[in-house]
Order: sequence, then structure tokens, then C-alpha cells
Amino acid sequence: MYSEWASLSAQITANSCGAQCFSVLNKFPASAGREVVVSVVKQLGTNLGITQNAEPSHLVKDEEVKWCMDVICFGLSLPLQEHETIKDCVNVYCEWLTALHPQPRISVPKPICEDANLYARQIINHFHNLFVPRQGESADTIKRQAVLCHRVLRTLQQTAQISQVMDRQTWETLLLFLLAINEILLAPPTVKDDVGDQLCERVLSVLFEVWLLACVRSFPSPSMWKTLQESCAMWRHRVALVDQWNRVNLALTARLLEFCYGPAFPQLKNADEDGQLIPAGMSNDCVAQTWYRFLRMIGNPTALCSPHIISKSSHFVQWALTHEKGAETHQHPCLQQLPQIFLNAMKGISSQVDAFLALPLTSMGAGTELAVARPKCNSILHVFHEWLFEAAHIGGDTWRQNRKKQACEASKRPSSMIMEHRKGSISLSQPNSLNDPQSLPPTLTIDKYESGRAEAIGTLCKIFCAKKTGEEILPVYLARFYMALQQCLKITESRECDETLASILLHSSDLFRLDLDGINVLLPGFIAALEIVLPDKDLKLKTQSLTFNRTELRRSAINILLSIMVLPLHYQSLPIRDLTSETSEKIITFIQLKSRLMNILMNALQVETDAQNTHMLLGGLLLCVQDAVTFEETELGGGNASTAHLSHNSSGGAVQHHEANLLSSACSERSASLVSAGTASLGGQTTATMGAGSGSIRDTASGHDYPSLTISDDMSFEFGQELEGVLPYDNAHALFVRATYLVCHRLISSWKTDLNVSLAALELLSGLARLHIRETDALECKRAVKWICDYICYQCSRPPPAHSKDLHSTIVAAFQCTAAWLMQHPYLLQDKDCLQTVLEVVELGISGTKSQTKGGDIPKFKDEKELKPASMRVRDAAENLLTIILEQVGYFPSECGPESISSLLDEVALMKHCNSMAPATSSSEQAIAKFKYFVTENSTILALLEEPLGNDQDPQPTVTLLIRGPFGRHAWTMQLRHLPRSKSGIKYHAINPGRPIPMNDISQRPECEQKNFPDGVDKVQPCVADYSIPTIEQMREQYGAGTIRDLEAMMENQSIHEKLAWAEADTSADSLSHAQECVPPAVCHEFHAARLFLSHFGFLGFETRNPHNPAESLGTPPQRPLIVLDTKSTAFAADLDRLDKLSARTHDTVYVFYVKSGQTSAQQIIGNLTEEQQSPGLDPHFATMLQTLGWPVQVADHSGWTGFAHNSWSLKGTPEEQLRTGSVSNDPLNFNGSQKVLYWADVCSEIAFVVPTAWNLRHNSDSSDGGSISSADQVSGTSNVWTRGDGDTGLAKTKSRNLSLELSAGKEPVPPTRRKGNVTKPTLLAQAPAKIFLVWLESYEDYLNFPLEDLLAYTRTGEELHTLQLPRAADCHVIFVHSLLSGLLRVKLQGPPGRMSFATPLVDGMVLSRRVVGNLVRQTALNISRRRRLDNDNYQPPHVRRRLKVQDIVQKYKMDLSEAELLAHLFQRAI
Repeated sequence: MYSEWASLSAQITANSCGAQCFSVLNKFPASAGREVVVSVVKQLGTNLGITQNAEPSHLVKDEEVKWCMDVICFGLSLPLQEHETIKDCVNVYCEWLTALHPQPRISVPKPICEDANLYARQIINHFHNLFVPRQGESADTIKRQAVLCHRVLRTLQQTAQISQVMDRQTWETLLLFLLAINEILLAPPTVKDDVGDQLCERVLSVLFEVWLLACVRSFPSPSMWKTLQESCAMWRHRVALVDQWNRVNLALTARLLEFCYGPAFPQLKNADEDGQLIPAGMSNDCVAQTWYRFLRMIGNPTALCSPHIISKSSHFVQWALTHEKGAETHQHPCLQQLPQIFLNAMKGISSQVDAFLALPLTSMGAGTELAVARPKCNSILHVFHEWLFEAAHIGGDTWRQNRKKQACEASKRPSSMIMEHRKGSISLSQPNSLNDPQSLPPTLTIDKYESGRAEAIGTLCKIFCAKKTGEEILPVYLARFYMALQQCLKITESRECDETLASILLHSSDLFRLDLDGINVLLPGFIAALEIVLPDKDLKLKTQSLTFNRTELRRSAINILLSIMVLPLHYQSLPIRDLTSETSEKIITFIQLKSRLMNILMNALQVETDAQNTHMLLGGLLLCVQDAVTFEETELGGGNASTAHLSHNSSGGAVQHHEANLLSSACSERSASLVSAGTASLGGQTTATMGAGSGSIRDTASGHDYPSLTISDDMSFEFGQELEGVLPYDNAHALFVRATYLVCHRLISSWKTDLNVSLAALELLSGLARLHIRETDALECKRAVKWICDYICYQCSRPPPAHSKDLHSTIVAAFQCTAAWLMQHPYLLQDKDCLQTVLEVVELGISGTKSQTKGGDIPKFKDEKELKPASMRVRDAAENLLTIILEQVGYFPSECGPESISSLLDEVALMKHCNSMAPATSSSEQAIAKFKYFVTENSTILALLEEPLGNDQDPQPTVTLLIRGPFGRHAWTMQLRHLPRSKSGIKYHAINPGRPIPMNDISQRPECEQKNFPDGVDKVQPCVADYSIPTIEQMREQYGAGTIRDLEAMMENQSIHEKLAWAEADTSADSLSHAQECVPPAVCHEFHAARLFLSHFGFLGFETRNPHNPAESLGTPPQRPLIVLDTKSTAFAADLDRLDKLSARTHDTVYVFYVKSGQTSAQQIIGNLTEEQQSPGLDPHFATMLQTLGWPVQVADHSGWTGFAHNSWSLKGTPEEQLRTGSVSNDPLNFNGSQKVLYWADVCSEIAFVVPTAWNLRHNSDSSDGGSISSADQVSGTSNVWTRGDGDTGLAKTKSRNLSLELSAGKEPVPPTRRKGNVTKPTLLAQAPAKIFLVWLESYEDYLNFPLEDLLAYTRTGEELHTLQLPRAADCHVIFVHSLLSGLLRVKLQGPPGRMSFATPLVDGMVLSRRVVGNLVRQTALNISRRRRLDNDNYQPPHVRRRLKVQDIVQKYKMDLSEAELLAHLFQRAI
């Protein structure tokens, strides 16, 4: 940079040597000069005002002043024993230098004041004598010299700061003086505690700070800059040089960023004192010039790795020549600091790179957000690439080859070619015949510089990871970077993790998700590095001095792993080229790396102890299994329903082929042996799937064939052959078995005490349950369910102090996971052991104990047990699982389709099929009047219709029921039949049955005398007992004759009446003598079917309930088995409709947005997807992703959740209209909810995907103005899922619902009670339903400017009931998806901070294939919502809300009837 300018080094040397020759006293003996100095300086010192008041100087002429200065100059060179004299000299000169100040001191001579610059230059040159090191001085004396030097430096710095009269020549003199004293103090080899060592940092800081001042006041000439650069090259063995250089560079960089990138760019935070380094008046152009010149001041930092270069100065040569043992220059002990100096230099460069990228100076690893306005990678590399690339190769193979080549070239040259200028070259490429590694001391071998090398390669990784979307990086930079990485990633035989490897992993988290050209050539090297770091519990470190956090290192490694997991199946048989290999060795393909990646993932999960890292690994594991399953289904033909049907149900060769496939893919002999026995038959139940992991089994015979939610790409024939050679334990089935076993085992053994890890593991198990694998292993599925049940048992059995909200959340999640396994594998309930295990756990959840704790125990019936569930939340979850087992397993989806688990029939629909109802009548009030309504168990409403539905031809006692319970609405029709339907049509009563003719003979009734005792009774001898019965005479005596006569009269009258009755019967027409032929009775058309049903099903038993029954302990009063409802109220129909509008499943909404590159406003984003047509320029993969999220449904015909409260869960049109499905391949992407939405549901949850347009904003504003959404029920909070209360009483319980046990000392656990009363506290309403956004980004950096707050207006569902419940931007979860050029998708998660914010399977930074994105996004959205519900104390499960609504209806409309009135009510006909 300064090659054409002359250096001023010679002038500095001349000034240094001539300073001591300035004084004439040097001509005299030293003693004479000392006496003159002592007498003169002492007199001058008394006039300065230090010990007495200052007086004007008596020196009025130039000659007088010059003579005195000649004396002082000599005094400054005196031995340090004359400390007081030297001190006076310093004081005089420091006072005289105030002549340059705005207000000089009074003691300054007049000639100096008149020509201050001239005299100041002389004074500055004279000061050189003070800084000359004195040989052989004691440590105390050296400290005194250092104190005086500090005084001079402070004075010079202060003068430079406040002087307004210094001219350019004075500035140059000052700078040359500072260079000279730095040279004389710092150029020699470091000796501990000498004056150079003590003043090192101070003289450098003053030099740099005064130099910065000169850049503002009098910008130094190029010769000065060249001299500074050459001088610094001689001081590089001093640690302070690089430290001060870093300090100044960062201060200049902070100013540079301010005007280059504006105030919006993140400010570089420096120490307060460093912030004052840059003078306030420095212009922007001056800052830029100074910054670049200072940056290049010490030359190439990699020269620090060559002690031969650093020690080439004459000072080191002199030391080597005078050394008693004849050492080399590079063997001086002070050079042992070079590795640390090199590291500090690299850290300084790294800090500047961090500043340009707006990274915090303390950042390590991933997770830090870069500034949007950051410079391009090329710009940063233009400045730093030479140093960083060269430093990254230090000690590598390339570096060693270059050194050998340079040594060979140097040996061929004449020796004169090697002799260089005294300052020496600072380039590593300079040949040096002395550069022999064998002669270096052990502390300076090249491996000691590894810390600096690690810093350099880490800085390069940070630069390349800062690449923006669409940004181009020069190929030469990419090539050099890849070469450096490949060199640094080489694994040693000891397989230890060194600093370089750790630095690469810490700073390369984003490397494989940035569309870097050719980055995949590094894949084998990175996989080898991950095999070192992740699988081992105790990381083998090359040195124990590594300062990084091991958890952070593993987290960064996991981030890299998550970004490369899908590459093998994405690129398949594509070869990976080796950068260094020139010969055609065996080429590695992507698919061959799959087994290594799977092993890394499994082993890492097995040893990981950090919760966040485990969470990430679990997400990656489900991604791998999901991707493998979907890949085999879509690209290997596994998803073809006809193929699956053939392999499961055909005989002969097809079954043999199926079994052979299973055996080849099993990962163990045990799995293989099970396949032929049970898997084929069990798998036959799932002949058609709706897509990988879609969550429900489709019956091909059903009318609900929704489109498959998977993407199928073409597969090359070569890859099919390649796949056959892959290790057998990497296919989908083997991964499923390994993942299930590993996660279940770790869940039981290690993860059960951590909430987030337990939830993530259970979410993964739920995801695995939904996978449809051709070779489903029944035993593995059964074992998984058993493990989950054991987990629930363990959690419930923990001691009372451990029972907390978090513990119960894990139990609830485990029940939900069990439900998922049973729904997807219904054959498990056919297994006796599995069924017993599940039902025992359900019993444990509901009652708190098992009936049989051990196999041989006597069962304890539920009437004998006391209900003490772990908590009400656990009990609700267990009830839900029990209902799913009894009602849904094997039957979902029903004929109504997955959009409803309830019947689509209500009173109006039923009455349309009733003959007594006028066809035109469809009023709900009129239809309800035809029904009788009863409530049983205070939770189920029975609506009974006694009229047959168009079935008069075969009149039977018929009753139609609508059962509204906590788990939905169900319709049943029952008939009382004495014969089966197959025989009920045969008539058994013939016209002439052929009976015999009756006999009309009147029989004679014989007369007989009644005897009370046998005839021979009188012959028996009486005994005492016979006299115990009194005789008639005794009775007459005792009771009187009148009483006896009355009794005799009554007996006589009775005898007469009986004789008359017999006589009348003999003469009547019904007597046997007048009997007629038997005629069958007329067929009865009038039945009290409701009475018969209630009687037969035991609802009319009015026995008194036991008040000590444990069922009463939950606070419900003893009730009758049946309660009659009064349906005459006009509000009854509305309340019934509100009950029907309460879904029995959870419901969520995901809002999908498309963001084009650079868009930051809500209007622009909404405009990308219009209502009329699709906006041009959208990524076609976006439409493909939408199709995999859910099924398109017509809102007008949809009976499930639509994303809007006002039109969800309502009956619309005829069943034929509800069941129709349409093709969406040619439809525009108009899923804004006005006509269509994307919908998905399983047995427990519903989710709607809405793509908002401008219509949503208009609809939301119309709804809020008209108030159509805010019904009376919603205002009252009954349908609010985020509050808990049943509305019967106004008393509020202070005890939280999720806490089940009193933890006070000495108290037994008490059964939990449900919170009573309406919850109206604002604090309990503060948590709003989760808002989940799915955002497709064309440019990844746009996530930083996503207008979340503005888009909330487009995402109203109608459930926002309270102002405190309005969602905030800070509470929203956003899933950003960015499409890479490779066809893969990068995920970015954003959400509120919290313990349970982020759910799996998606993990921040994960890279997905398009074939699984819809499935994983849907699972993540569902899991986010479930976690949010688990974390909310006031959340009510759907069946609890329905139960509370039923109880509310009971309180409003119940009729207090006695038993007789209730029976009478049954005989009354409905209207």
C-alpha cells in the first residue's frame, strides 16, 4: 500500500542516537555535567509553583532558554540514581509544554510562548533520553523511571488533545518521537519487568490515541503510515500490540458502521473508555481511511505463526550472538507468547466480522439473528479473506506442502537473496532458509497455533453462514472455503475433538441450509465430525483447556444434523465428489450416507442429557422415520392401495413375496419371526391409507375417499437398484422399530421427570403411531402401548410432593398418546393382555387406584373404591380415552365422515321422516315439541320420539333416541321385538285353529265337612304343650262372650257370600258351560314406547342411592336416575342448539400466508392470494404444500370446524350434499373460508387451514359490527374453552383444578373437586387461544420484517370474547417455510418465550423434503395447541364443556316431579 513511499525509519534512528548528543555538557566529564544540571534544574524547579507560588520566568532571551534546555537535555540522560534531578527536569519540560495550551502557565519563559512549536519540538526530542533503558538498574529504580515516563506520556497526550496551535511539523515530530520510544522499548526481546515490559501497553496506547488525534488535526503522510507499519512489524512479539490494535480497530469499526449502514443497523457495543478513542471531529471519510490503514498496520497476522520471521530483527540477532550457549534467534523465550498473540489477532478480526454481521461479541453457535442490512459476504471477504484463509490452513496438509515448496525454492537461491531489509517482510510466502520446523522449541510447534486457526475457520464459517437468499458468492471464495474446511475436518486416528473441529461445528449451523453452491461435497467430512461429537456421552477432547460449552457444541452439531437428514433420500444415487482426490476411487453416493446419519441420530439420542438438545433430536427422529415411510409409499410404490391390498389379502405368491420383503427389512430375528405369524394378517385391516401419518384409516368401500395428502415424485431406475444395496436396517420399518424402542426406553428411564422432553417424546410416539408402514410389527406396537401405560402408572404413583401441574400435564399427554396408538392400531384391543393393561390404566386415571395391584389379588369393585384421581385433568383424560376405546376404535371415521364424530341427525332432520309431521314444517321448536326430554346421570340428555319413522307396515313398539352426552350427539332407533326380524313376518294365528268342542256338562260340587284335626286326635294323650293353646271357653272367659259372637257372625256372613258367588259364576256366560271359541286380540297400534324403553333399561328404578357412595364424594348431590325437562320454554331450542355447537373435539386454526421477496406490509402479503384468481409468480410448490395440509371442503356443506365460529358444527343440506367431495387440482387457491377451507381431523381434534384474503378483513369487521357472533351464550362465557366453571353456583374455589393433593403435613390426600362458578377474574382470561401462522417465504430474511401485528385483523374466528383475550402478536406462533434451490424446505419457528412454547416434530432450522412438509406442519400445529392447552390452568376439555352445558340446561329446564308424576308423564303423548 505504501511501496512507492519512503520510510522514515532512518530518521527515527538518527533521532534516537542524536538525542544524547544534543547537549554541550556531553563534552565535559559526567560529574561536572551532573553538578551543572543539579544546580540549574533545582533553581528552575523552584519557580514552577510545585512547592511555592509560581513566578514569571527570568529567562527572557532565546539564548538563555536554549542554554537551559541544553542542561535539561543532559539531565534527562543522567543515571537513574539521580532520580530527583531527573524528576525536576521532567517537571520543567512538562510545565514549559503548556506553551502549546490555550492558557500557558505563568512560569513558561517568554521566548517559548512566542514560538511554542519550535521549542516544543526540541523538548519532545529531548524527552527521548528519559525513555532510554538503563542497563543493570534495580527493579525499584526501573519503576521510578516508569513513573516519570508515564508523566511525560500523559503530558504529551493532554497537550495533543487541547492544543490549538500545533503545526504539522510539530505533529510529525510528536508522532516520530512516539514511534522512536516504542521502538527503543518494544523492539528488543521481551525481558520480564524491565522498563519496556512495564511501559509496553502505555506507550502503545498513547501512540495509537495520539495518532488518531493526528488523523483529525493533521493527517499523517503516507511515509508516516509506512513507518508505523514497519515499526509495528518489529513489535509483534509483544502481546500488548495486538491487544491495542484490536481495541482501536473495534472503535473505528463502530464509527464506520454508523455512517455506512445508518442508525437502524445494530450498534457495536464497546467498553466506555474504548468509545472515547475516536476524536469527535473525525469525518466519515477520515474514519474510513483511518480504519483501513489501521487494519493493515500489523500486516498479515499469519506471520505470527513463523517465529523465524518475527525474530529477524537486529535485536534478536544481537541476543542470539551474545547468548552463552549459542541459540538461534527464534529460540528466545519471549516468542513462546506467539500462539497467544496469534489467537488474539484472530479474535480481533473475528470481532470485526461479528460487528459487520451485527452479531453480539459473545455469541457462540446458532440462534443469533443477523442484521438484514448487513454487507454481502463478498464485501467482508474482500477485506479479510487473505488472512482468514491462510490462517485456516495453518498446520494443514496444504500448508505443509507450501512450506516444503518454499524451502526448496529458498535452498536453490543464492544466500544473498535471503538477506532482507531490517524491517523484514511480513508475508508468509517469503522463503527463509532458516525455516526449519525441527529447530523450533516444543512450545512453538505448529500445533500450538491451533486456537488461532480454530478462530479463523470459525470466523469464515460465520461469514459464509451470513449469506442472504439469492446472494452470490465468488466461486474462488467458495472453493478456498471448502478446501479449508476439508483440511480442518480431517479426523485424527485418536478420534479426538480438537479446537478447530469444535469451532467449525459451533459456527456452521446454517451451512447446509443456505443454497451454497457445491456445499454437499463437504457432507462426508461433516458426518465424520458429527460421529466424533454426538454419539459419545463423554466427548474426547484433544486438550482440556477448551473454553467452549459442550452443550452448545452438541446443539450446534444437532443443528447441522437436522439440516442434512433428508439429503440421502433427496439426492438418492447422486455421487459426491472428493475435493482432493484426483484418482477415480470408489465414489460415495448420498444414499450410502443414510445409515451413518441414522446411527448418529440414534446414538446421540441415547446419550443426550440436555433437554433442548433432546427436544431437537426427537423432532429429527420423527422427520427421518416420516420421510422414510413417505418415500417408500410414494416412490417405491408402497402407497398404492391396490398393491397393498394384493400383498395383504391375496394367496400364494403374493403373500410369499410380502413375507420375504418383511424378512429382508427386519432389524432383528425377533422381528422377522413375528412377521410371518401376525403382521400380514394384522396389516390387512389397513388396506388403504390417506397418506403417511395422516392420522386416520380410510375404508375403500366408504364414500369418503379424500385425496391422499402426500406428494409423489418420479424415481430413477438407477436409484431403485442402488437402494437394494443399502443396509437393511435403514428402511422405514426398521427405523420405526428402533425409534419406538429407543424413545420408550428413554422415556421410562431418563425423561420422565422433565416436562418438555416427556411431551416431545410422547408427541413423537403419537407421530409414529400415525405412520402407515407396510410391515407393521404388532409386537412392537403392543410393547409401545405397554410402555406408555407403565409411564402413566409410574407418574401417578409418585409421592404427593412430586404431584404438580407439570406432572399431570405429562400424564394427560400420555393418555392422548395411548389413544393415538389404539386408534391407528385397533387390532391391539383384540389382544387380551393389551386390553387389560389399557383398561387398568384408564381405571387408575379415573379412580386413582387399580382394582388389582397384583395379578393374584382379589379384585376390588368400583363401588367399594374411593375416587381419588391424581387430578381432575387426569380423570378427564382417562374418561376421554375410555370413550374412545368403547366408541371410536375401529369405527372412525363413521358414515358421517371425519368431519363429525356425532350424528348429523337432529330433531328437525328426524321429523322430516316422520309421517305425522307436515313436510313444509321445519321449525326446531315444532320438532322439539314431538320429543320427550330426560336427563340421566346429570350429563346425558335423552330425546325420545315415540312415532315410527315411516314404518307403519310393521307396527312395533318403536322409539327414536337422540342422545346428547359429553362426547357428542348420537341417534338410535329401537324396536321391541319378540322374534327376530327374519321370523317376524310369519302369521301364527290361523282362522280355525282346530280346537276340540267344549263340554257343557255342569259338574256337581260335592259337599264335604271341613275338619281341622285328624279323626284320631282325641285318642292322643294331651301333654303340657297342648294346654298352651287356650280353648274357646277360656277365650270367652278372657275376652267376653260378645267378642266371640262377633267373630262367629263374621264367619257366617263370609260363608254366605261365597255360596252366592259360586252360584252366580255357574250361571254366567263366562262359565265353562257357556265358553266360546278363542279369538286373537286386535293388533295394538298404540304403544308407550318411551315408557317401555326407560323401564327396560332400568331408568325407572327409584331405589334410594347410598349417600356413602364414593360417586357422591365429588360434590354432586344424590339425584334421581331420571330428570324430566320442560321443553315448552322458547329458549330451550336455542340452548339445545348451543349444546350442539359445542364440539366434542378440540379445534384449531392455522392461517397460511405467502410472502414474496421483499414484502413487508400486510396489504402486499394479502394481495398475493386474491379471491378471484391466483396471483402470478407464486412458487408452484406452495400450492402443492397446501394440498398436503388437509382436504378441501365446501363451507356450505361442511359440518365440522370451518375456522369461523358462526358457521361451524351446523347441519347444512342433505346427507348427500354433505358427503360430496370435489377435485381441487384445477381450483384456485381460494381457501379463505368464504366458500372453501382446508380441513383435517382425527378422533380427538379438528384443524382448519385458512388462506386469508381481503374478504377476511371485511367479514371480520361486518361480524364485529353486526354482533352476529356474540350470542348470549358466548357472552356468558359458557362456550369459552379457556375458562373453567359449570355455572351452577356463584362460589369460586381458590384451589386450582390441576392440583390434586393437599401437600400440608399430616393430611391425607383428598379427592379433587372441579372449580365451581363462572370464572370472571381478568387474570384468568388473559391467555388467548393460540394463533398459528404458516408463512411461505421466498426470501428467508423477510421473516425479520413479517408484519404479524397487522395481519392479526385477518385472523379472527369469532371466539375472541373478551378484550383481554384478543390475541397479541407476541403470543402468536409462526412457522416460516423457505424453499431452497435444491427443492428442500427450510423451517424457522417463532413464538412466545416459555417452557412449553415449541412443539415437535418441526424444529427451528430443520430442513425438510417436500413430501413430508404438510404432514409435519400439521402435527406441529396440533402439538403447539395441545401444549398451550396443557399449560393453561383454566382450560376445559371439550367433553367437560359439553357436560357443564348439559348441567346448565338441567338447572334451567328441569321439572321437579314426584315418582307418581314422573310415571304419569310417561303416559302423556307428546304434542
